[in-house]
Amino acid sequence: MLSITNTLSCKKELFKPQHQEQVSMYVCGITPYDYAHLGHGRCYVTFDVLYRLLSAMSYQVTYCRNFTDIDDKIINRAKHELGDQNLYLDIANKYIDAFKQDIGLLNCTNPSIEPRVTQTIPEIIEFIQGLIKAGKAYEIDGDVYYRIAHFPSYGALSKQKLDELRAGARVELNDKKRDPLDFALWKSEPEGHFWQSPWGWGRPGWHIECSAMAAKYLGKTIDIHGGGMDLTFPHHENEIAQSEGLFEQPLARYWVHNGFVRINQVKMSKSLGNFFTLRQLYEQFDPMVIRFYFLNHQYKAPLEFSLDDLHVMHKTYQRLCKSFVSEKNIEISDLDMLNSATVQSMMTYLYDDMNTPGMLGVLFESLPALRNTDKDFFAVKKFLNVVLGLPLKLLPEASVELTPDMQLLIDEREKARVAKDFKRADELRDQLKKMGYDVQDKKIK
Repeated sequence: MLSITNTLSCKKELFKPQHQEQVSMYVCGITPYDYAHLGHGRCYVTFDVLYRLLSAMSYQVTYCRNFTDIDDKIINRAKHELGDQNLYLDIANKYIDAFKQDIGLLNCTNPSIEPRVTQTIPEIIEFIQGLIKAGKAYEIDGDVYYRIAHFPSYGALSKQKLDELRAGARVELNDKKRDPLDFALWKSEPEGHFWQSPWGWGRPGWHIECSAMAAKYLGKTIDIHGGGMDLTFPHHENEIAQSEGLFEQPLARYWVHNGFVRINQVKMSKSLGNFFTLRQLYEQFDPMVIRFYFLNHQYKAPLEFSLDDLHVMHKTYQRLCKSFVSEKNIEISDLDMLNSATVQSMMTYLYDDMNTPGMLGVLFESLPALRNTDKDFFAVKKFLNVVLGLPLKLLPEASVELTPDMQLLIDEREKARVAKDFKRADELRDQLKKMGYDVQDKKIK
């Protein structure tokens, strides 16, 4: 297997192909109480590319991505949407189906395993019992908490110190925990609600779910664990404490976190209302344009989102698709694909922490020369489809609704052209292009 490390990125040693080698990858999934948003799209495109790349290199990858289908947000949505909190699974099922549809349109490969919390309750209870037996957890009035003081390396992943975390922790007046940093493994509920356990009726805490599902489906130590950067603390720290506290071996060999999506320098968040669902964006843009947009940014760097940039990406992706139009159709083997000189140059950037922008730079620089060698041309085309998930199908030309702001710029540009102020006219044309409007000039009389 891969050598044990605590890296926070996809360094080159991760990509050492050995035929038929088994690799396990666990990526934290959604809490299905609403439609998938842009941040979800970025996360799962990132891990889809990693999965595709490792698979193309002859790794046998088991990819597990969970659904947290019991949570306060789902219960509240059931109350609001259906008038009954007991219908929380109806809400979860509705948004799981919607998520699969929306992520599928981004051409993301289905994971090998998609476990659900509600189908893993016996394993979760058994995991908690093991932690209590090991002295790493304790029960109070039907609630069970993890004992942070018995896991001294807590905070290592997110580079935080226990004393500093404890000093900044907020203590509730009715808090039963022995330490403000201790976190819930099991939450008590009134009799007859949710599931019966050795500690009474209740439901699992958020963090224990992933530890139990990862152990059930991938084993005590997994190769790659991933998710959004916002999960590093506390979710992934708590997962480490739980899994390593029980099994006394590393939870993951590699940790991979994708960066935030930001709007106007602020992290995109449902609580702030500054987010776009994928469904909203699909009304204006082909999903492959959105996937291409993600790949033009390094996965762990913040992504400053703008609709103007997506309009530019539509045109750039369309040009890329046109570059690979050919009357020929030459079949290329996986080995020939990976041995292509251009593909190898592109892979150099993928080896460097999945540097997809650098890889696309190599691609665009190579486009003029690709036409000279059919084998290289079709190897690159296959690589873009198989590894990057870009099918390179020509898109319908985008129809742009003419807004009053656009019309003002068009009128101003026409005046500049009549006045022969061509510099100003060019500036206005570029501005309109960013808004998705392509100006077609007529001769000036």
